[in-house]
Amino acid sequence: MISRIDLRGSVPSGAAGAPGDGIDRSLLPRAELDVEAALEKVRPICDDVRHRGTRALIDYAARFDGCTLDRIRVPAESLHRALDGLDPAVRAALEESVRRARIVHRDQRRTDSTVRVVPGGTVTERWLPVERVGLYVPGGQAVYPSSVVMNVVPAQEAGVGSLAVSSPPQSAPGTEWDGLPHPTILAACALLDVDEVYAAGGAQAIAMFAYGTEDCRPAQLVTGPGNVYVAAAKRLLKGRIGIDAEAGPTEIAVLADDTADAAHVAADLISQAEHDTLAAAVLVTPSEALAGAVEQELKAQVAATRHQERITEALAGRQSGIVLVDDVEHGLAVVNAYAAEHLEIQTEDAAGVAARVTNAGAVFVGAYAPVSLGDYCAGSNHVLPTGGCACHSSGLSVQSFLRGVHVVDYSRDALAEVTHHVVALAEAEDLPAHGAALEARFDWKVPR
Repeated sequence: MISRIDLRGSVPSGAAGAPGDGIDRSLLPRAELDVEAALEKVRPICDDVRHRGTRALIDYAARFDGCTLDRIRVPAESLHRALDGLDPAVRAALEESVRRARIVHRDQRRTDSTVRVVPGGTVTERWLPVERVGLYVPGGQAVYPSSVVMNVVPAQEAGVGSLAVSSPPQSAPGTEWDGLPHPTILAACALLDVDEVYAAGGAQAIAMFAYGTEDCRPAQLVTGPGNVYVAAAKRLLKGRIGIDAEAGPTEIAVLADDTADAAHVAADLISQAEHDTLAAAVLVTPSEALAGAVEQELKAQVAATRHQERITEALAGRQSGIVLVDDVEHGLAVVNAYAAEHLEIQTEDAAGVAARVTNAGAVFVGAYAPVSLGDYCAGSNHVLPTGGCACHSSGLSVQSFLRGVHVVDYSRDALAEVTHHVVALAEAEDLPAHGAALEARFDWKVPR
């Protein structure tokens, strides 16, 4: 069901524990996500949306989603009706998820800071929210109201003034929801007071936010996870619109030793494998006994789960595996090299080991902080970098929706005091007009 990779004895002495030093990353499990190949498929779609707007979106809803639409924007009454009809238990859970997310993200707000460089000279860094953001919520094999929470809450806490959500229309013939995003998605939007929602999915939704249509004004930034075509559209349109990341299939890595409970580890691997057949589930352990016990638990637990076929394919894929290492130090080097979206530490002194992780989207410490908690109700954000990008990128946060702007304020005397340095550097770069722009403010020139 899941393969083994034996890396024991593969790291030079002293290399283990550093951020991936001595690890051949090509040996680690990883999904193949060919965004470059998908670019050529999404390019004509994006161009079509640019030129035909809403009409193109309606045509793609019929082609890709099997839905016949007469409009893209979701009526306000549909949002309210979805919230009114939401299962009370699901509503209570969403409300708690929102409450906890607000606690965490509100504390991420940035304050302006002013630095006095010299007497009469200051530089202030102002933090300004992006004016308009498009938030993408995927739909397909699963429904993700939690992604509405994870996108909307940090944007709201950042002070973004205009928010629009887009999610694929669902084919539900004979129901009031035919051609609309899933009602639980709509309910989550209504719960968060988001009233601008569109029934558009895939690359065409990203193009809608980038170029705008008759119904949807263009945005400055688009965030949210999606499939390879969403990732490709983000890559294609980056520059026209800001993006958070090219998020790919979900990943979980678990670093565990003999102190871990095999049933817990298996359950956590399965929890992420049920997202998608390309989802990655990786166990890194120095314990052959734990590896064997987890394999047995996987067989038993997968047989009893609802999405058995999807999970089995994900666990058997090249992106998943059990990686055997020499010890926890070696395992730490492996997970730092892997840079997982989600990393669980289930070892002795889990907090101490977690403190030495350098590359991960989010780290979950000990037996009672599973990834599923982070997906919904930890207060953290679950929109995280995938595909090894955690070595250079962060998850979604309030910071994602803010821009730092430097405000320079110098007096005449402060400018005069530094003019000779500016002129010297301008001459060194053969840009004399730069220095002359300062000298024009005085009745003297800097000797050349």
